[in-house]
Amino acid sequence: MSVLTRPADGASYSTSPTARSTWRGSRIIVLLGLIVVLIAVAGVLFGPERGPSRALDPDDTTLAGSKALAEVLRSRGVTVDRVDSVEAAAAKATTGNRLLLITDMSYFDEYSLTQIQGDRLIVGDLPGLDALAPGVRSEPAPARTRSREPECSLPAARAAGSAYLGGAVFRGPTGATGCYPAGDGYTLVSFPQAGGVTTVVGDGGFMTNQRLAEDGNAALALNLIGTGRPVTWLVRPATPPPVAELPGERGKSMYDLMPESIRWTVYMSLIALALTAFWRGRRLGPVVTEKLPVIVRAAETVEGRGRLYRARRARQRAAESLREGTIDRLTPRLGLGSGAGPNEVVAALAARTGQDAHQVGAALYGPPPVDDAGLVGLAGYLDFIERQVSEL
Repeated sequence: MSVLTRPADGASYSTSPTARSTWRGSRIIVLLGLIVVLIAVAGVLFGPERGPSRALDPDDTTLAGSKALAEVLRSRGVTVDRVDSVEAAAAKATTGNRLLLITDMSYFDEYSLTQIQGDRLIVGDLPGLDALAPGVRSEPAPARTRSREPECSLPAARAAGSAYLGGAVFRGPTGATGCYPAGDGYTLVSFPQAGGVTTVVGDGGFMTNQRLAEDGNAALALNLIGTGRPVTWLVRPATPPPVAELPGERGKSMYDLMPESIRWTVYMSLIALALTAFWRGRRLGPVVTEKLPVIVRAAETVEGRGRLYRARRARQRAAESLREGTIDRLTPRLGLGSGAGPNEVVAALAARTGQDAHQVGAALYGPPPVDDAGLVGLAGYLDFIERQVSEL
Protein backbone atom coordinates (compact mmCIF):
# COMPACT_ATOMS: atom_id res chain seq x y z
CA MET A 1 0.00 0.00 0.00
CA SER A 2 1.48 3.33 -1.03
CA VAL A 3 1.73 6.06 1.66
CA LEU A 4 2.14 9.76 0.79
CA THR A 5 3.83 12.30 3.06
CA ARG A 6 3.60 16.04 2.74
CA PRO A 7 6.69 17.98 3.91
CA ALA A 8 6.80 21.67 4.69
CA ASP A 9 7.27 22.73 1.08
CA GLY A 10 3.85 21.27 0.22
CA ALA A 11 5.11 18.54 -2.22
CA SER A 12 3.93 14.95 -1.82
CA TYR A 13 6.40 12.00 -1.74
CA SER A 14 5.72 8.22 -1.64
CA THR A 15 7.20 6.26 1.27
CA SER A 16 6.56 2.81 -0.34
CA PRO A 17 9.74 0.72 -1.07
CA THR A 18 11.01 1.08 -4.62
CA ALA A 19 13.00 -1.41 -6.69
CA ARG A 20 16.19 0.54 -6.07
CA SER A 21 15.75 0.60 -2.29
CA THR A 22 14.85 -3.10 -2.26
CA TRP A 23 18.02 -3.95 -4.20
CA ARG A 24 20.19 -1.90 -1.82
CA GLY A 25 18.73 -3.71 1.17
CA SER A 26 19.03 -7.27 -0.18
CA ARG A 27 22.06 -7.19 -2.49
CA ILE A 28 24.39 -8.60 0.17
CA ILE A 29 22.17 -11.66 0.63
CA VAL A 30 21.86 -12.16 -3.14
CA LEU A 31 25.62 -11.90 -3.65
CA LEU A 32 26.34 -14.38 -0.87
CA GLY A 33 23.83 -16.80 -2.38
CA LEU A 34 25.49 -16.53 -5.81
CA ILE A 35 28.91 -17.18 -4.29
CA VAL A 36 27.65 -20.33 -2.56
CA VAL A 37 26.07 -21.60 -5.78
CA LEU A 38 29.25 -20.92 -7.79
CA ILE A 39 31.38 -22.77 -5.25
CA ALA A 40 29.04 -25.77 -5.36
CA VAL A 41 29.03 -25.85 -9.17
CA ALA A 42 32.81 -25.54 -9.31
CA GLY A 43 33.17 -28.42 -6.87
CA VAL A 44 31.00 -30.63 -9.05
CA LEU A 45 32.66 -29.65 -12.33
CA PHE A 46 36.30 -29.67 -11.26
CA GLY A 47 36.23 -32.14 -8.37
CA PRO A 48 37.57 -35.68 -8.72
CA GLU A 49 35.27 -38.11 -10.46
CA ARG A 50 33.80 -40.78 -8.19
CA GLY A 51 32.81 -43.92 -10.02
CA PRO A 52 31.03 -46.94 -8.61
CA SER A 53 32.68 -48.91 -5.81
CA ARG A 54 35.02 -51.67 -7.03
CA ALA A 55 35.49 -54.33 -4.40
CA LEU A 56 39.12 -55.28 -3.61
CA ASP A 57 40.45 -52.96 -6.31
CA PRO A 58 43.91 -51.52 -5.47
CA ASP A 59 42.90 -48.20 -7.04
CA ASP A 60 39.55 -47.87 -5.24
CA THR A 61 39.41 -45.53 -2.25
CA THR A 62 35.91 -46.51 -1.11
CA LEU A 63 35.29 -48.72 1.92
CA ALA A 64 35.10 -51.84 -0.27
CA GLY A 65 38.32 -51.02 -2.16
CA SER A 66 41.91 -51.95 -1.28
CA LYS A 67 43.77 -48.73 -2.02
CA ALA A 68 45.17 -48.60 1.53
CA LEU A 69 46.65 -52.11 1.29
CA ALA A 70 48.22 -51.36 -2.08
CA GLU A 71 49.84 -48.19 -0.73
CA VAL A 72 51.21 -50.01 2.32
CA LEU A 73 52.72 -52.68 0.07
CA ARG A 74 54.33 -50.06 -2.15
CA SER A 75 55.74 -48.25 0.89
CA ARG A 76 57.47 -51.53 1.80
CA GLY A 77 59.05 -51.76 -1.63
CA VAL A 78 56.59 -54.27 -3.12
CA THR A 79 55.63 -53.63 -6.74
CA VAL A 80 51.85 -53.80 -7.20
CA ASP A 81 50.62 -54.03 -10.80
CA ARG A 82 46.88 -53.81 -11.35
CA VAL A 83 45.71 -55.78 -14.41
CA ASP A 84 42.24 -56.54 -15.75
CA SER A 85 42.92 -59.26 -18.32
CA VAL A 86 44.55 -62.67 -18.51
CA GLU A 87 46.83 -61.45 -21.28
CA ALA A 88 48.18 -58.63 -19.11
CA ALA A 89 48.73 -61.02 -16.19
CA ALA A 90 50.61 -63.45 -18.43
CA ALA A 91 52.79 -60.62 -19.76
CA LYS A 92 53.70 -59.58 -16.21
CA ALA A 93 54.61 -63.19 -15.36
CA THR A 94 57.33 -63.17 -18.00
CA THR A 95 59.26 -60.49 -16.06
CA GLY A 96 60.14 -62.84 -13.19
CA ASN A 97 58.83 -64.66 -10.14
CA ARG A 98 55.61 -62.91 -9.06
CA LEU A 99 52.56 -63.45 -6.85
CA LEU A 100 49.23 -63.64 -8.71
CA LEU A 101 46.38 -62.16 -6.62
CA ILE A 102 42.96 -63.12 -8.03
CA THR A 103 39.93 -61.24 -6.67
CA ASP A 104 37.41 -61.78 -9.49
CA MET A 105 36.78 -64.39 -12.21
CA SER A 106 33.64 -63.01 -13.85
CA TYR A 107 35.15 -62.57 -17.33
CA PHE A 108 38.32 -64.66 -17.20
CA ASP A 109 39.24 -68.17 -18.33
CA GLU A 110 40.61 -70.24 -15.47
CA TYR A 111 42.50 -72.59 -17.80
CA SER A 112 44.49 -69.70 -19.21
CA LEU A 113 45.33 -68.51 -15.70
CA THR A 114 46.65 -71.97 -14.76
CA GLN A 115 49.40 -71.50 -17.36
CA ILE A 116 50.86 -68.66 -15.28
CA GLN A 117 53.53 -70.08 -12.98
CA GLY A 118 54.16 -68.84 -9.44
CA ASP A 119 52.34 -68.41 -6.16
CA ARG A 120 48.60 -67.62 -6.17
CA LEU A 121 46.32 -65.96 -3.66
CA ILE A 122 42.63 -66.56 -4.48
CA VAL A 123 40.01 -64.50 -2.65
CA GLY A 124 36.56 -66.11 -2.32
CA ASP A 125 34.82 -69.14 -3.78
CA LEU A 126 35.39 -67.97 -7.36
CA PRO A 127 34.27 -69.71 -10.55
CA GLY A 128 36.98 -72.01 -11.84
CA LEU A 129 38.35 -72.75 -8.38
CA ASP A 130 38.72 -76.45 -9.27
CA ALA A 131 41.29 -75.57 -11.92
CA LEU A 132 43.04 -72.75 -10.06
CA ALA A 133 43.29 -74.65 -6.74
CA PRO A 134 43.14 -78.38 -7.51
CA GLY A 135 41.90 -80.46 -4.60
CA VAL A 136 40.21 -77.59 -2.74
CA ARG A 137 36.52 -78.18 -2.05
CA SER A 138 34.12 -75.58 -0.66
CA GLU A 139 31.46 -76.41 1.91
CA PRO A 140 27.82 -75.66 0.95
CA ALA A 141 27.13 -73.34 3.92
CA PRO A 142 29.23 -70.16 4.23
CA ALA A 143 30.51 -68.93 7.58
CA ARG A 144 29.66 -65.63 9.23
CA THR A 145 32.41 -63.07 8.74
CA ARG A 146 33.90 -62.18 12.15
CA SER A 147 37.13 -62.03 14.08
CA ARG A 148 38.72 -65.51 14.19
CA GLU A 149 41.87 -67.04 15.62
CA PRO A 150 44.24 -68.85 13.23
CA GLU A 151 44.64 -72.13 15.20
CA CYS A 152 47.20 -73.42 12.69
CA SER A 153 50.94 -73.66 12.10
CA LEU A 154 51.09 -71.42 9.03
CA PRO A 155 53.70 -68.72 9.85
CA ALA A 156 51.81 -65.94 8.04
CA ALA A 157 48.64 -66.63 10.05
CA ARG A 158 50.35 -67.28 13.42
CA ALA A 159 52.26 -63.99 13.19
CA ALA A 160 49.10 -62.04 12.32
CA GLY A 161 46.89 -63.53 15.03
CA SER A 162 43.13 -62.93 14.95
CA ALA A 163 41.71 -61.64 11.67
CA TYR A 164 38.33 -60.67 10.23
CA LEU A 165 37.51 -63.75 8.14
CA GLY A 166 34.50 -65.76 7.05
CA GLY A 167 32.57 -66.31 3.86
CA ALA A 168 33.34 -69.51 1.97
CA VAL A 169 34.58 -72.51 3.96
CA PHE A 170 37.11 -74.84 2.32
CA ARG A 171 38.66 -78.26 2.71
CA GLY A 172 42.16 -78.56 1.31
CA PRO A 173 43.90 -81.46 -0.42
CA THR A 174 46.35 -83.78 1.29
CA GLY A 175 49.24 -81.81 2.75
CA ALA A 176 47.31 -78.53 2.91
CA THR A 177 47.30 -76.27 5.96
CA GLY A 178 43.97 -74.93 7.13
CA CYS A 179 43.65 -71.81 9.28
CA TYR A 180 40.85 -69.85 10.90
CA PRO A 181 38.46 -72.80 11.30
CA ALA A 182 34.74 -72.44 10.74
CA GLY A 183 32.40 -75.41 11.10
CA ASP A 184 33.87 -78.45 9.39
CA GLY A 185 36.39 -76.49 7.31
CA TYR A 186 38.66 -73.48 7.22
CA THR A 187 38.38 -69.95 5.87
CA LEU A 188 42.04 -70.04 4.78
CA VAL A 189 43.72 -72.98 3.08
CA SER A 190 47.32 -73.02 1.83
CA PHE A 191 49.13 -75.85 0.05
CA PRO A 192 52.11 -76.28 -2.31
CA GLN A 193 51.75 -77.36 -5.90
CA ALA A 194 53.98 -77.70 -8.94
CA GLY A 195 53.88 -74.04 -9.95
CA GLY A 196 54.20 -72.61 -6.42
CA VAL A 197 52.14 -72.12 -3.26
CA THR A 198 48.40 -71.62 -3.64
CA THR A 199 46.42 -69.91 -0.88
CA VAL A 200 42.64 -69.59 -0.83
CA VAL A 201 40.73 -67.33 1.60
CA GLY A 202 36.96 -67.39 1.99
CA ASP A 203 36.43 -63.63 2.12
CA GLY A 204 38.49 -60.56 1.29
CA GLY A 205 36.97 -58.26 3.90
CA PHE A 206 40.25 -58.13 5.88
CA MET A 207 41.93 -56.55 2.82
CA THR A 208 39.48 -53.68 2.37
CA ASN A 209 39.99 -50.05 3.36
CA GLN A 210 37.25 -50.45 5.96
CA ARG A 211 38.73 -53.44 7.83
CA LEU A 212 42.47 -53.22 7.20
CA ALA A 213 43.22 -51.45 10.51
CA GLU A 214 41.20 -53.90 12.64
CA ASP A 215 42.58 -56.97 14.49
CA GLY A 216 45.51 -58.52 12.67
CA ASN A 217 44.01 -57.88 9.23
CA ALA A 218 46.88 -55.71 7.98
CA ALA A 219 49.47 -58.15 9.27
CA LEU A 220 47.74 -61.11 7.64
CA ALA A 221 47.39 -59.30 4.31
CA LEU A 222 51.04 -58.19 4.35
CA ASN A 223 52.26 -61.65 5.33
CA LEU A 224 50.30 -63.29 2.49
CA ILE A 225 51.01 -60.69 -0.20
CA GLY A 226 54.06 -58.70 0.85
CA THR A 227 56.62 -61.47 0.44
CA GLY A 228 59.02 -59.17 -1.37
CA ARG A 229 58.06 -60.37 -4.83
CA PRO A 230 56.11 -58.19 -7.28
CA VAL A 231 52.33 -58.63 -7.15
CA THR A 232 50.05 -59.02 -10.16
CA TRP A 233 46.63 -57.90 -8.87
CA LEU A 234 43.91 -59.24 -11.18
CA VAL A 235 40.61 -57.30 -10.97
CA ARG A 236 37.37 -57.18 -12.93
CA PRO A 237 37.62 -55.08 -16.13
CA ALA A 238 35.83 -51.74 -16.04
CA THR A 239 34.13 -52.47 -19.37
CA PRO A 240 32.82 -56.05 -19.74
CA PRO A 241 33.91 -57.71 -23.00
CA PRO A 242 31.29 -58.64 -25.62
CA VAL A 243 29.34 -61.81 -24.90
CA ALA A 244 30.70 -63.52 -28.00
CA GLU A 245 34.27 -63.03 -26.78
CA LEU A 246 33.75 -64.46 -23.28
CA PRO A 247 35.69 -67.69 -22.68
CA GLY A 248 33.67 -70.87 -22.80
CA GLU A 249 34.63 -74.50 -22.46
CA ARG A 250 38.38 -74.89 -21.99
CA GLY A 251 38.91 -71.22 -22.78
CA LYS A 252 37.35 -71.35 -26.24
CA SER A 253 35.13 -68.49 -27.35
CA MET A 254 31.94 -68.84 -29.36
CA TYR A 255 33.85 -68.19 -32.59
CA ASP A 256 36.40 -70.90 -31.76
CA LEU A 257 33.61 -73.45 -31.22
CA MET A 258 32.01 -72.75 -34.60
CA PRO A 259 32.91 -75.06 -37.51
CA GLU A 260 35.05 -73.54 -40.26
CA SER A 261 32.26 -73.83 -42.85
CA ILE A 262 29.78 -71.77 -40.81
CA ARG A 263 30.82 -68.54 -42.55
CA TRP A 264 30.02 -69.88 -46.03
CA THR A 265 26.75 -71.33 -44.70
CA VAL A 266 25.70 -67.89 -43.47
CA TYR A 267 26.66 -66.29 -46.80
CA MET A 268 24.64 -68.85 -48.79
CA SER A 269 21.66 -68.39 -46.50
CA LEU A 270 21.72 -64.63 -47.05
CA ILE A 271 21.92 -65.08 -50.82
CA ALA A 272 19.01 -67.55 -50.78
CA LEU A 273 16.96 -65.19 -48.65
CA ALA A 274 17.62 -62.28 -51.03
CA LEU A 275 16.64 -64.37 -54.06
CA THR A 276 13.46 -65.57 -52.37
CA ALA A 277 12.50 -62.02 -51.46
CA PHE A 278 13.09 -60.87 -55.03
CA TRP A 279 11.06 -63.78 -56.42
CA ARG A 280 8.11 -63.55 -54.07
CA GLY A 281 8.10 -59.81 -53.50
CA ARG A 282 5.46 -57.61 -55.17
CA ARG A 283 6.93 -55.32 -57.79
CA LEU A 284 4.53 -52.37 -57.98
CA GLY A 285 4.76 -49.95 -60.90
CA PRO A 286 3.26 -46.46 -61.32
CA VAL A 287 -0.45 -45.92 -60.72
CA VAL A 288 -2.51 -46.54 -63.90
CA THR A 289 -5.98 -45.05 -64.38
CA GLU A 290 -8.47 -47.26 -66.21
CA LYS A 291 -12.06 -46.84 -67.26
CA LEU A 292 -14.62 -48.91 -65.39
CA PRO A 293 -15.67 -52.00 -67.32
CA VAL A 294 -19.38 -51.29 -66.66
CA ILE A 295 -21.45 -48.29 -65.67
CA VAL A 296 -23.74 -48.85 -62.69
CA ARG A 297 -26.84 -46.63 -62.86
CA ALA A 298 -28.23 -44.95 -59.78
CA ALA A 299 -31.50 -46.86 -59.98
CA GLU A 300 -29.63 -50.16 -59.92
CA THR A 301 -27.67 -49.03 -56.86
CA VAL A 302 -30.90 -48.16 -55.05
CA GLU A 303 -32.47 -51.48 -55.97
CA GLY A 304 -29.35 -53.35 -54.86
CA ARG A 305 -29.33 -51.61 -51.49
CA GLY A 306 -33.06 -52.33 -51.09
CA ARG A 307 -32.45 -56.01 -51.75
CA LEU A 308 -29.72 -56.05 -49.14
CA TYR A 309 -32.06 -54.44 -46.59
CA ARG A 310 -34.73 -56.98 -47.44
CA ALA A 311 -32.36 -59.94 -47.23
CA ARG A 312 -31.18 -58.84 -43.78
CA ARG A 313 -34.71 -57.82 -42.67
CA ALA A 314 -33.33 -54.40 -41.84
CA ARG A 315 -36.70 -52.64 -41.84
CA GLN A 316 -35.66 -50.21 -39.13
CA ARG A 317 -32.55 -49.12 -41.04
CA ALA A 318 -34.54 -48.80 -44.28
CA ALA A 319 -37.27 -46.76 -42.55
CA GLU A 320 -34.66 -44.44 -41.03
CA SER A 321 -33.10 -43.84 -44.45
CA LEU A 322 -36.52 -43.02 -45.98
CA ARG A 323 -37.47 -40.66 -43.14
CA GLU A 324 -34.10 -38.87 -43.08
CA GLY A 325 -34.20 -38.32 -46.84
CA THR A 326 -37.80 -36.98 -46.71
CA ILE A 327 -37.05 -34.60 -43.80
CA ASP A 328 -33.86 -33.30 -45.48
CA ARG A 329 -35.79 -32.51 -48.69
CA LEU A 330 -38.90 -31.04 -47.06
CA THR A 331 -37.20 -28.83 -44.42
CA PRO A 332 -35.99 -26.10 -46.82
CA ARG A 333 -39.34 -26.15 -48.70
CA LEU A 334 -41.17 -25.51 -45.45
CA GLY A 335 -38.92 -22.56 -44.66
CA LEU A 336 -37.29 -24.25 -41.70
CA GLY A 337 -33.64 -24.37 -40.77
CA SER A 338 -31.51 -27.51 -40.80
CA GLY A 339 -31.71 -27.73 -37.01
CA ALA A 340 -35.52 -27.67 -36.78
CA GLY A 341 -36.97 -30.06 -34.20
CA PRO A 342 -39.62 -32.74 -34.75
CA ASN A 343 -42.44 -30.59 -33.37
CA GLU A 344 -41.68 -27.74 -35.76
CA VAL A 345 -41.43 -30.06 -38.80
CA VAL A 346 -44.68 -31.89 -37.96
CA ALA A 347 -46.60 -28.65 -37.29
CA ALA A 348 -45.38 -27.06 -40.53
CA LEU A 349 -46.25 -30.14 -42.61
CA ALA A 350 -49.70 -30.49 -41.07
CA ALA A 351 -50.45 -26.84 -41.71
CA ARG A 352 -49.08 -27.00 -45.26
CA THR A 353 -50.77 -30.23 -46.38
CA GLY A 354 -53.84 -30.36 -44.12
CA GLN A 355 -52.90 -33.85 -42.92
CA ASP A 356 -53.46 -34.95 -39.35
CA ALA A 357 -50.50 -33.93 -37.21
CA HIS A 358 -50.48 -37.25 -35.32
CA GLN A 359 -50.37 -39.21 -38.58
CA VAL A 360 -47.58 -37.03 -39.96
CA GLY A 361 -45.60 -37.36 -36.74
CA ALA A 362 -46.00 -41.13 -36.70
CA ALA A 363 -44.82 -41.33 -40.31
CA LEU A 364 -41.71 -39.16 -39.75
CA TYR A 365 -40.71 -40.01 -36.16
CA GLY A 366 -42.76 -43.05 -35.17
CA PRO A 367 -41.64 -46.63 -34.45
CA PRO A 368 -40.22 -48.74 -37.28
CA PRO A 369 -42.59 -50.92 -39.37
CA VAL A 370 -43.16 -54.45 -38.11
CA ASP A 371 -43.29 -56.09 -41.55
CA ASP A 372 -42.52 -55.44 -45.20
CA ALA A 373 -46.08 -54.31 -45.93
CA GLY A 374 -45.80 -51.64 -43.28
CA LEU A 375 -42.47 -50.49 -44.78
CA VAL A 376 -44.02 -50.21 -48.24
CA GLY A 377 -46.98 -48.29 -46.80
CA LEU A 378 -44.60 -45.90 -45.00
CA ALA A 379 -42.64 -45.28 -48.19
CA GLY A 380 -45.85 -44.54 -50.09
CA TYR A 381 -47.15 -42.14 -47.45
CA LEU A 382 -43.85 -40.25 -47.29
CA ASP A 383 -43.84 -39.93 -51.07
CA PHE A 384 -47.44 -38.68 -50.91
CA ILE A 385 -46.55 -36.00 -48.38
CA GLU A 386 -43.52 -34.90 -50.37
CA ARG A 387 -45.54 -34.63 -53.60
CA GLN A 388 -48.21 -32.60 -51.80
CA VAL A 389 -45.63 -30.08 -50.56
CA SER A 390 -44.06 -29.87 -53.98
CA GLU A 391 -47.43 -29.20 -55.71
CA LEU A 392 -48.54 -26.49 -53.26
